[in-house]
Amino acid sequence: MKILVVEDDELTTTVLTEALTAHHYVVNTVVDGQTGLQLVQNFEYDLILLDIMLPSLDGISLCRQLRSHKYHMPIMLLTAKDSSIDKIIGLNAGADDYIVKPFNISELIARIRALLRRPKSGVLASVLSWENLQLDTSKSLVTCDGQPLRLTAKEYQLLELFLQNPHRIFSKSAILENLWSYPEYPAEDAVKTHIKGLRQKLKVAGVTTDFIETVYGLGYRLKFPPRSQQSTLATSSSQSIETRKQQTETKVVASLAKLWERYKDSFIDEVVMLSQMVIALEASVFEPEVQQKAKQKAHKLVGALGSFGFYKGSSLAREIEQLLSITNLERIQIEKLSKLGNLLQQELEKPPVLTASAFGIQHGLVLVIDDDVVLTERIRLEANAWGFRVEGAQNLTAASEAIASNPPDVILLDLMFAEPCESGLTFLAQLRNQYPEIPVIVLTGRNSLAERLEVACLGGHAFVHKSISPSGILEVVTQVLSHAQSAEAKVMIVDDDPTVLVSLSALLEAWGLHVTTLADPQQFWQVLETSLPDLLILDLKLPEFNGIELCQIVRTDPRWSQLPVLFLSACYDAQTVHQVFMAGADDYIQKPIVGPELIARVFNRLERSKIHRNLTQTDQLTGLTNWRRF
Repeated sequence: MKILVVEDDELTTTVLTEALTAHHYVVNTVVDGQTGLQLVQNFEYDLILLDIMLPSLDGISLCRQLRSHKYHMPIMLLTAKDSSIDKIIGLNAGADDYIVKPFNISELIARIRALLRRPKSGVLASVLSWENLQLDTSKSLVTCDGQPLRLTAKEYQLLELFLQNPHRIFSKSAILENLWSYPEYPAEDAVKTHIKGLRQKLKVAGVTTDFIETVYGLGYRLKFPPRSQQSTLATSSSQSIETRKQQTETKVVASLAKLWERYKDSFIDEVVMLSQMVIALEASVFEPEVQQKAKQKAHKLVGALGSFGFYKGSSLAREIEQLLSITNLERIQIEKLSKLGNLLQQELEKPPVLTASAFGIQHGLVLVIDDDVVLTERIRLEANAWGFRVEGAQNLTAASEAIASNPPDVILLDLMFAEPCESGLTFLAQLRNQYPEIPVIVLTGRNSLAERLEVACLGGHAFVHKSISPSGILEVVTQVLSHAQSAEAKVMIVDDDPTVLVSLSALLEAWGLHVTTLADPQQFWQVLETSLPDLLILDLKLPEFNGIELCQIVRTDPRWSQLPVLFLSACYDAQTVHQVFMAGADDYIQKPIVGPELIARVFNRLERSKIHRNLTQTDQLTGLTNWRRF
């Protein structure tokens, strides 16, 4: 991935370059907007990091020019301007994100990764490869070790779908939507049949590793090749992975230390200059040009000091900048400016925060609460390759102490313990009250529908059976964490069964969604207009107005014609399914509801809806289509 950094502050540029390079990005840097524009016009970049206050062409103007020329790649504004108006101006100019200095490198890297994960428009690669398998989309030809492989049309489409989306999990319904067109949808068992046929043909052709992986409770995805066949970034042993991480951390800290030694004197000089300016103010010989120059210096210090962990110093610099924005300073303001300058000098006498965590190099902590020490150890060994650290607690007392002393990023919780007085479900309820921000995944050998429902009602993020492998467990952990920080979307549920409303609300809210429930269809339109949902879930059988009728009402209103509608029903006969999709449904889920499948379908629909909305949004002032990516 290649990133262009447009920033005129040398220190900020150097810190960003070090951090991004440590995370394996290729970085180009320029110091003014006009040069940045020329580079973007002549070279391809995956993302642009753009300061606002730039010479020759400011960041807002550059962003607007790029968007006016249909430049689709992500643009992230990085600036010390933190007012709501500045953010609105930046985002309206076409920026995908807006980061205020001083920034946390860990958060910055996370936001960059989120932007780069989004689907890119343009032409996809014509030749797709996996181990000794190749698919040439331009010729519709599949070969294994150079020998042609004969596949049916659907087998070819399945193969292409997984190769084009190597990390995505596809439910059976999602595969049906991608490979079949309505109304020729077959039953979901047809997907299983085609996958089985494709697996057999690939095995016969010489693909030694199972190409398609079944992800428990979610669907299918392209299986990662064996570690021995992956790039050097994923070695064959967890020990070498950990060693390489430690080497990267040491390198980053060393680079950061050198940077501080290089720029420490310049920081002190700038603070001294601010002090001299205050003396000039007190003597009433202050010149506006000096004030403007000092303000610019303070502005640069806001971001630069924060890069080294001087967050208090950065805050002081921001206060100084704000005071210097006042045209005619009063005596009390001059006195405050003098105090702030002295405090800033004192801050620079302290050592910088030189840690790898400041650069976002950190490992997620997973707490396994289970008296099965063998399973915990298996998860621990596998977790190294996934970038997680694992700690174990064999009883709930030890778990409470571990969470209080070092809160984990995610919890794996068994429901049964050796002591009869210890209840996993009771502990789950306590966790949701005391630590609502920590995702909890129930990991158990039990598999009753009643317990699944109770876990969902108590706010559990996922229900995982112990029969799956440690890698499958960590896949669920990754899925949960990837949604834990996602922006809230609004979901409206219409069902006359209060139990369903409670259980679905708990399940969806645990995944960061804002849920509005409705039991009385008579109030449907009023609640729809008030809640403004991003997705609608309808029960099929409702009093007064059934789900199909409500869907038809929605589809006939231009404002809601593109709203994703998902149906829930215990019926699954062909005629009912036909009626539902003819009414305009986007998806259909059979009761009883399986949590992981529902979550996968909901987020799939929200993602597709967001893509469509962003690609077709029209600017009401200009009338031009806004192609800004989300």
